[in-house]
Amino acid sequence: MKKVAVFCGASIGYNPVYKEKAKELGRFLAQNKVEIVFGGGKFGMMGSVADASLSMGGHVIGVIPEFLKTEEILHPDIHQTLVTKTMFERKREISKMVDAYIGLPGGFGTLDEIMEVLTLGQLQIEQKPIGLLNVNGFFDPLLQQFDLMVKEGFLKPENNAMVLHSPDINDLWQQLFDYKAPKVSKIIQTVATK
Repeated sequence: MKKVAVFCGASIGYNPVYKEKAKELGRFLAQNKVEIVFGGGKFGMMGSVADASLSMGGHVIGVIPEFLKTEEILHPDIHQTLVTKTMFERKREISKMVDAYIGLPGGFGTLDEIMEVLTLGQLQIEQKPIGLLNVNGFFDPLLQQFDLMVKEGFLKPENNAMVLHSPDINDLWQQLFDYKAPKVSKIIQTVATK
């Protein structure tokens, strides 16, 4: 993997473990010569991942919509900034650039990004691995919700299995490398051809 999208919050959270894990991920990716593609912000989890990667000589690319591109928000030290017109275009551009996705703790925007790439994977529009770095059990309720969706018949087990997760960066990284996308279902093939 050469480029990984990191989805995470523009806030840092209350527990210092979130910032520490964001920095650890940034350093890990830099040490493994993996470029980071992220939302372009200098604050919160985003800024922590970017700063840690940059401190280790990593390469960082920001993708930010025009309305957020201000000196108060945009990270000044990243290698490249791509400016889009909309949030939708931002997600599309990130998708075109990366080989995999990693989600860190964040808010609505982070969940939106994670859910969109999971949906793209479920529909076989993409076949890239999607991992959640489950810092401090942050994603436990979301993972339980996915299990409930399977139990209640709204999500197939093989699609739930697309959600890779671990509290440990090395373990999550190995899962990303070992990932095999689900086979295209007959339903998807039928819908795609109509």
